[in-house]
Amino acid sequence: MRASSAMTGVRTVIGLDIGGSKTHGIKLVDGSVVEDRIAGSANTQNVSTTTASRNLAGLLKALGADEADEVYVGSGGVDTDADKAALRSLITPHIPGVAVTIVHDTRLILAAAGARTGIAVIAGTGSAVWGIAPDGTEARVGGWGYLLGDEGSGYWLARESVRHALHRANLGLPTDDLSTALLEECGLNSPEELIRLFHGGADRTYWANKSRLVFACAQMGHPESLILIQQAGKSLAEQALQVATRLGIPGPVVLGGGLGVNQVALQESFTTHLAAHGLTEVHVLTTEPVFGVPFLAGKTSASTPEVDYMMMPSTRAHH
Repeated sequence: MRASSAMTGVRTVIGLDIGGSKTHGIKLVDGSVVEDRIAGSANTQNVSTTTASRNLAGLLKALGADEADEVYVGSGGVDTDADKAALRSLITPHIPGVAVTIVHDTRLILAAAGARTGIAVIAGTGSAVWGIAPDGTEARVGGWGYLLGDEGSGYWLARESVRHALHRANLGLPTDDLSTALLEECGLNSPEELIRLFHGGADRTYWANKSRLVFACAQMGHPESLILIQQAGKSLAEQALQVATRLGIPGPVVLGGGLGVNQVALQESFTTHLAAHGLTEVHVLTTEPVFGVPFLAGKTSASTPEVDYMMMPSTRAHH
């Protein structure tokens, strides 16, 4: 039976970051991380409700969440109260009696960077931008999902690479480096076979993972891959600029998500486009977003992983 924090004097919080390709969970006891686990995605825009529930059940059990005072969740795809209620219904059966707080996963980005105000940009399987001004005003751009947007994301880059291969085939042109890499990766012989594969049930994570081919080809100087990366960075920058304009703040801008954190070429495109519009305080998140939970939950500890900024090339002096 779970003992309350009022009885024991010890507060236990579970933090979850539900992304497009994985769910990252931590257990905090009085602000100190005592468990750190990874499970499959529980985002129902990417996986079935059954899969999401199963992944959450396994992760919550591994974290000992039934002993928690609160579960704090950051997730994509929670745009309305109904979305939050649907996600809560997948979580609460596994932790009866435990309070559950759900926020959009962009909030974890700023929190993990230790920033109370600014603009958070996620570039991962999908993409979204959220910001908060010193007076508490909030604004969000994007995060519409893969059918309506997700510009600059891993899925978007992969889809555009498929379109590139098909366009060349329509013009009667031979496969180029990007098309060849994509066909080999997918085990196909011709661009036309991509159509069936793309519409045949391969999930978003499968395609988002293919975005690495664009970066690999760009490193070899493939012109169209370089253009796609520039377009991705520009799209993300434009969304960040829209949030900055609505809130009337110059930043800081914090870039997170698997693609944003790991692909230097995207970082450079993103920061260059922002700098052209006067936003130069741009940082790349150097810790996992889930470690923003202690900040949001109001429980920080010297034993939690150190959070720091890494300044990317911009018009400001390099650090």
